[in-house]
Amino acid sequence: MTPFQLNAKVRELIEKARIVSFETWQDTHPPEAIALFQAADDDRRYLTDPELNQIQALAPAQSEMVSIAAQLRDEAKGIVDEARAEVLRTFPDITAPGGGLYPPERAEACWRDFWHFLRCVTYGIAGGRTDYLSAVGLDYLQQLYHELSVPLEAMVEGLGCLKNASLQRLTPAHADSLSPYFDRLIAELKQFK
Repeated sequence: MTPFQLNAKVRELIEKARIVSFETWQDTHPPEAIALFQAADDDRRYLTDPELNQIQALAPAQSEMVSIAAQLRDEAKGIVDEARAEVLRTFPDITAPGGGLYPPERAEACWRDFWHFLRCVTYGIAGGRTDYLSAVGLDYLQQLYHELSVPLEAMVEGLGCLKNASLQRLTPAHADSLSPYFDRLIAELKQFK
């Protein structure tokens, strides 16, 4: 299986590994707000400023952190770059021949996953809900990572680095309140085998 010729099973797992779910949010968010989150996730993109403003208007009690989600979105490239640099410091041979993220296409997929993990965390932050993960999607992600022999230790380390790089950009009070959004995803990936 070459990097550009993923087998049918892997392609199917990629499509099913949708780790976000808004099913439990009906008690705090009207359908219109949930639809905005879902549309962004369906497009695999961060929420836009107009969408964040709409969410804030539709669910004001749950949206005190909308500006933080926007800040993390705006700084996503720098956050992912910092996480990547730290993973490469911790696992210096991971991108070398024989390493878990070799060839370069594997490494690029890992860094892309970091970007998507941060995107998913920002949904939880924007919605004021730490219950933003889908057990079904996480199961498919675990199967995908197993199928591709993704170095789980490095991915978990990378999530911790995403968390640290994100929280360093915030005030201490915000950093403390946002840790659970990251910790939930980190805990889930730590359970992967």
